Amino acid sequence: MRHPALQQPPFAPMTLEQAEQFRAIVAGALAEDGASADVTTMFTVAEDAVASAALVFRRGGVLAGLAIATLAFAIVDPKIRVDTRAADGELVETGGVVARLSGPARGMLAGERVALNFMGRLSGIATLTRAFVDAVRGTSTRICDTRKTMPGLRALERYAVRCGGGFNHRFNLSDAVLIKDNHIAVAGSVAQAVARARANAAPDLIVEVECESVDQVHSAVECGVDAVLLDNMTRDQLRAAVAVARGRAVSEASGGITLDNVREVAQTGVDIVSIGALTHSAPSVDVALDFV
Repeated sequence: MRHPALQQPPFAPMTLEQAEQFRAIVAGALAEDGASADVTTMFTVAEDAVASAALVFRRGGVLAGLAIATLAFAIVDPKIRVDTRAADGELVETGGVVARLSGPARGMLAGERVALNFMGRLSGIATLTRAFVDAVRGTSTRICDTRKTMPGLRALERYAVRCGGGFNHRFNLSDAVLIKDNHIAVAGSVAQAVARARANAAPDLIVEVECESVDQVHSAVECGVDAVLLDNMTRDQLRAAVAVARGRAVSEASGGITLDNVREVAQTGVDIVSIGALTHSAPSVDVALDFV
């Protein structure tokens, strides 16, 4: 069945070459931080000083964004060498070293905060995602993100979700038709909204409808939608909705889902559980640059 989260290729860690597409974002973060005029470092560290350091997880978690951190150091000073010891998607224990750095000390110090901010934030998302993925292990349900991402960082945050074993929903408003309650209110009914969408959408664009009741699921499925978004439904409602949609449309549960109840939700048989908290509420992993 058609849905972005059901059509994605297997996860592969980001290479430094792939990270280059985010150069403008990383360079902007370095400019914001004043990395080219780090007065503390310039006043206290000799220009020709070299050092060795390690990127260390002070709290265990799932690694994400190592190539982005590497890119940050490379932009500050291309002479900094980064020797990676782990790969994105790997679970790192507390105290684990994910990379060793060597080269100009000034560059390491100037790029430190931006590199750590990116890696800590992305690893936090990956770690929370892994917790949800582990919670539904053994079911057929996929854990999926939403568009509740930090503006400008969506591509990176979605990548972090994949590092944690999750999957991605539509990237933006042009990627799929997702008819929500306000669209239905303006259009007049589910049937009218779907008919208008089908009349205008390209054949390969999926049409999904947000449903707040089992009756709405019946209406959406009868209209031939590709997927139904089951919004804040009880477990009994989810089971009934899944029975209606099975074999006819992808079922996606969302709203009020936590680590405490996600397994119960998955056991209703839904194909996908989408969770905004993966990206808007994940605590950063504590990552440090320790000079050795």
